[in-house]
Amino acid sequence: MTETSKVTTAPTRPKYLRKGEQTRAAILDVALELASRDGLEGLTIGLLAEKMKMSKSGVFAHFGSREDLQIEVVRLYHNRFEQDVFYPSIKEPRGLPRLEGMFARWIKQVTVEIALGCIYISGAVEYDDRPGAIRDHLVAMVQAWRDALERCIKQAMEAGHLRPDIEVSQMVYEMYGLILALHHDARFLHIPGSVERAEASFRRLIDSYRPQGSDSASNSTSNGATPAKNSKSAARKAA
Repeated sequence: MTETSKVTTAPTRPKYLRKGEQTRAAILDVALELASRDGLEGLTIGLLAEKMKMSKSGVFAHFGSREDLQIEVVRLYHNRFEQDVFYPSIKEPRGLPRLEGMFARWIKQVTVEIALGCIYISGAVEYDDRPGAIRDHLVAMVQAWRDALERCIKQAMEAGHLRPDIEVSQMVYEMYGLILALHHDARFLHIPGSVERAEASFRRLIDSYRPQGSDSASNSTSNGATPAKNSKSAARKAA
């Protein structure tokens, strides 16, 4: 996830796909839905064939193995995350407007996943101590997002929006902690107002890293960022 898309280019599905490609894309769509609900380990060729009303051999023909299918699901999730969160955010002005836009869209993504589940979060639980290709892909994609956040924070520091003495990895850690807490409270505990708490915590986090004497009000959002509060109405329904 870089401005030049080092990890991957913005994925676009061709307007016209051959029949085999259409079938494969449809299988992956259903596979992502199942994996979001049941986890990647809960994804089986048999269950997928039943959902697609296909034979097991028909599903298997599109993927070399169950592991290949799981990896393709991880890639699809990552591509959609980039489309919904990363690519729109890098259109914001560099610095704090972009960072705020990233976090606002990240929260919006979580509000959708409150009902569906998050591959990154469930995958971390499933594969934290299981070496292999699936874990490697998950780690690489999560790290790509963390790298994007770090670059954005550094740009905000260079622009004077944030203090120059910030420990960037610490700020990323705190942002990630807010998202994990939101997912836990909203999805697991069903606590009302979880989204608003996450948004308020992020504003306090940003204020704590502003240069001394700068306005605590989020002046940067007036320069083009998407303020976190824009996601509140949909988020309240989801949380």
